[in-house]
Amino acid sequence: MKKPCFIFFFVCLCSFGTAQKNAEKKIFTMSKSSLDNKIRGGWAGQTIGVTFGGPYEFRFQGTFIGDYQPLLWYDGYLKETMINNPGLYDDLYMDLSFVDVMEKYGLDVPVDSFSNAFAHAGYSLWHANQAARYNILQGMHSPATGFWKNNPHADCIDYQIESDFAGLMSPGMPNTAAAISDKIGHIMNYGDGWYGGVFVSAMYSLAFTTNDLEKIIGGAISMIPKEAMFHQCIRDVMEWHKKYPGDWKQTWLEVQRKWADDTGCPDGVFAPFNIDARVNAAYVVIGLLYGKKDFTRSLEITTRCGQDADCNPSTVGGILGCILGYEGIPAYWKMGLKEAEAIDFKYTTMSLNTVYRVGLKQALENIRRHGGSVNGEYIRISLQDPVRVRWEKSFEGIYPVLKIPVQWNETHDEISFAFEGTGFVLRGEAEGKDPAGSSSDTGTGSGFVFQTELYVDGKKTENILLPVAFHDRRHEICWNYDLPKGRHEVRLKILNRATDVEIKPYDVIVYSDHPAKTRLQ
Repeated sequence: MKKPCFIFFFVCLCSFGTAQKNAEKKIFTMSKSSLDNKIRGGWAGQTIGVTFGGPYEFRFQGTFIGDYQPLLWYDGYLKETMINNPGLYDDLYMDLSFVDVMEKYGLDVPVDSFSNAFAHAGYSLWHANQAARYNILQGMHSPATGFWKNNPHADCIDYQIESDFAGLMSPGMPNTAAAISDKIGHIMNYGDGWYGGVFVSAMYSLAFTTNDLEKIIGGAISMIPKEAMFHQCIRDVMEWHKKYPGDWKQTWLEVQRKWADDTGCPDGVFAPFNIDARVNAAYVVIGLLYGKKDFTRSLEITTRCGQDADCNPSTVGGILGCILGYEGIPAYWKMGLKEAEAIDFKYTTMSLNTVYRVGLKQALENIRRHGGSVNGEYIRISLQDPVRVRWEKSFEGIYPVLKIPVQWNETHDEISFAFEGTGFVLRGEAEGKDPAGSSSDTGTGSGFVFQTELYVDGKKTENILLPVAFHDRRHEICWNYDLPKGRHEVRLKILNRATDVEIKPYDVIVYSDHPAKTRLQ
């Protein structure tokens, strides 16, 4: 290895680093201590952000949190929350599951190792993650587990809030982060849901080499195909920020007006609840742009945007933590952090202190793998210009048009309904009738599994297993997006009814090939 010249030594002494060009590639140099500072800042910032936003998670749907309402933070809050409310950290413990798999088996571990790690982990999951977990436990493999016809939550926020690790281990290499996201993000997401993870991981990656938020956001969104609604939504936020530079609430209102209608997630259709990746990513971008790298202001704005008000400030806190570095996060926000850093996130064997160390190790290995080098304290990163990822779209050509009640026929042990359209989702759950068998955050519950048969227009189309255990549950009872347009009759026949458990139907969402016409003009 050639010894670096005097100029190289000089630029390496800068804590942030400098980009250099040669005939073949752009090189960014930084010290190992600076890299470590940014990685620790990214992980600590996530943890701070999700803890701060935790009390407001989905408490404000279709509205923002008013300025008159104070937001909670105090010394010791971090440790207290990590111990007493471990389920809050789903975005962290999913991240850590993937980091842990790579630490045990290497960066080239096959995708099924990641799938099995979270599918069998003890923690609770929701939405796209839980739908993917069910699919995996039933023998399905990625990427089918995240594909929208197998996963009604394909556009939900799940991989977006778990993709931090891909960017933190790919400093200055957004395309490398996207390749990791292609492999892991499709376990649970597709289309805009996957794009959310590509976008977030790219922002982290770019945050190592510039502190210019517009370059970070612009570079990351350039990787998403322009046809995607995710791309269009984020571009809109950037334009509205220019139009209303001093009024984040006006931009929030514009997002609500244009982008708030969820057509995929069954829980968000015809409801103010929105866990869609693009809307929540819009709130992340609002927090970053209007917060102007002020950690306090950024977390507050993002949290006040509502909806997934813990995961969104977690993303903002992580990206800012990467830009500012661990040492640059204000002391106010690190109150009690040292006490919490040694605590393993519940259901994992990893703490913040562990992931600080492992994260640096993996980032250094990734740098070496992709044209960079590590020479003692000094690091050379081969920078990557963002490259657009492939086009894909969930829920293409289908539109929710109606929500109808369903009938439970105890005489025939079946649920039946009829509708006009091209598809349906039957919302509901299998659960116990007493507290011992009810849903719980511990992932425990009855071991009973309902055996059912699904009939559409008199023909059996599927045998469905419906576990009562919250950990193993199917997030929706059944669905079908591929029916010819017309009238359809659906019947779910229960083969092994039991007295202490039940299948509780909620309602049916009906889909068609065109949006519903508004009756009142």
